[in-house]
Amino acid sequence: MVVAKRAASHAAPLVSIEEVSMLVGQLSSMTTVRLTIVGVDAPLHEAAVSFLKPGIGLVVACRGNGLAAGVLSKSDLVRHMATARAELARVSALMSSPFFSCTPDDDLHAIWETMTARSLQNVPVLDTGARPIGVLDIRDAMKALFEQEELQERLLANYIAGIGYQ
Repeated sequence: MVVAKRAASHAAPLVSIEEVSMLVGQLSSMTTVRLTIVGVDAPLHEAAVSFLKPGIGLVVACRGNGLAAGVLSKSDLVRHMATARAELARVSALMSSPFFSCTPDDDLHAIWETMTARSLQNVPVLDTGARPIGVLDIRDAMKALFEQEELQERLLANYIAGIGYQ
């Protein structure tokens, strides 16, 4: 969306102000605190303990080199515990791989749309080397997108009222 702003003089040309997309990286303060990493060969108990921390809904399973190999959700763990002997299993037996991920440079709205379409609650945020740097929770994405829309609405209302951008 491009919004035009009139300069102080009504005879002056319109100046365009382009909307800037919100990027996943702008939520790094939220995504980094949600990051929990376990080794691919770690026992399920270790992943289960990670889920005891508030706000943790996804564990990223990494190989010894630190690269993300898969993800394990609370739902994956509960489903397994209900049907099998969890104490004998390893994270690698339950993790989803391949998995959907995003980078800090991805457009937040596009990632949110994909999360919604695939019914994903959490998505790992990976750096360019495929190392985990955070976990994006869909609630955090929704809150940030909603706040961005509220700001744009206020700016547009101020423009229409002749106040300008405040």
